Amino acid sequence: MFRPLSLFVGLRYSKAKHKNKFVSFISMASIFGIVLGVAVLIVGLSTMNGFENALRDKLLSVIPHAELEVVKGDFEDETNILAQVRAHPGVTGASPYIVMNALLQNNIKMKALQMRAITPETETQVTAIEKYIKQGGWELLSTTDSSIILGEPVAKQLGLSVGEHVTLLLPQISSDKLRAPRKFMFTLTGTFKMGGQVDSTLGFIHINKAKEMLNLNHATGIAFKVDDVLQAQVLSREVAYSIPVYMYIKSWITSQGYLYQDIQMVKSLMYVILLLVVAVACFNIVSTLVMAVNEKRGDIAILKTMGADKWSLRAIFIVQGAFNGLVGCIFGALLGVYLAINLSSIFSTFEELLGRKLLSGDIYFIDYLPSQLDYKQVFIIAGVAFVMSVVATIYPAWTASNIEPAKELGYSH
Repeated sequence: MFRPLSLFVGLRYSKAKHKNKFVSFISMASIFGIVLGVAVLIVGLSTMNGFENALRDKLLSVIPHAELEVVKGDFEDETNILAQVRAHPGVTGASPYIVMNALLQNNIKMKALQMRAITPETETQVTAIEKYIKQGGWELLSTTDSSIILGEPVAKQLGLSVGEHVTLLLPQISSDKLRAPRKFMFTLTGTFKMGGQVDSTLGFIHINKAKEMLNLNHATGIAFKVDDVLQAQVLSREVAYSIPVYMYIKSWITSQGYLYQDIQMVKSLMYVILLLVVAVACFNIVSTLVMAVNEKRGDIAILKTMGADKWSLRAIFIVQGAFNGLVGCIFGALLGVYLAINLSSIFSTFEELLGRKLLSGDIYFIDYLPSQLDYKQVFIIAGVAFVMSVVATIYPAWTASNIEPAKELGYSH
């Protein structure tokens, strides 16, 4: 005989057709619920992983991880301070900069934005926005021809093409009276497009030109990159406290951290909500097994009279319920993995059918639905779902083991 008996009988009960069709329906519904819950949870978490990856790889590649801005004046000991920042553990690169708020004018069209005056030779240590620049890179910036690089949306809004001139208006701060803004002529030498708000709010000029415009001898800020982006806030404070200058301390967490926090919050909510969906599906197994026990009362009584102990009877129904859970978890995991791997292409096809973009690159920092499958999460989700399905079998299995053979066989007689 096939051993162990509980496994043999339990698997037979799982595959056998129920006398009551409603029991069969509930059994299939519980399996389908587990499949759906596991698959959706895998796809949902893969999407959140994709957004988190895109945030790190794209958005955080074009904005500095941390910045130090002098409160008043500029960094007089700029060279030594730069060396000190670069030498700090956890810092991978640093570059000086100057930031100013300006107004760009082309005929009657105007656009306010933040001008970032950078050092082309060292900017690549801090950001990777250069790879999003059209028609070249930072070498387009020079002080001789007052060159400027703008985002494509800004250039379009101002009606500018590469090679054309644009006027930069710089406000003059005066405590006693209003003064007309100073005007500087620049040549548009390049445009960039990386997606999101950065394209519409930022422009680049050479740091030497900014020093000339503002009558400064040194940079007013130092941007740096760290090896662990989640430690940017801590590292920026450590670096700042080691420099004897009054400074404003900034990091990507203060400016863009809400995106990361939103992703983490949605991911946590997804875990809870979708695990509850899986739990509901798993506890459909309770209904299935309770009705199965009522169907098999005579069989249970016969097994008891033949010497089957309580744990053997319990194991039969635990195996039956666990089999349903295992089938649901396996098919759910396979479906979830397939959908997660192909999610971006499926989403693109859906957009084509609708005839419109659901994620706009002008608003978000990406214009596609990202997906990053984590097989560790797949195993955890499938494992938790299976454990929940096994737990759901305990009550019906316990009920089955407490059936009294004398009563059941007496009634059948």
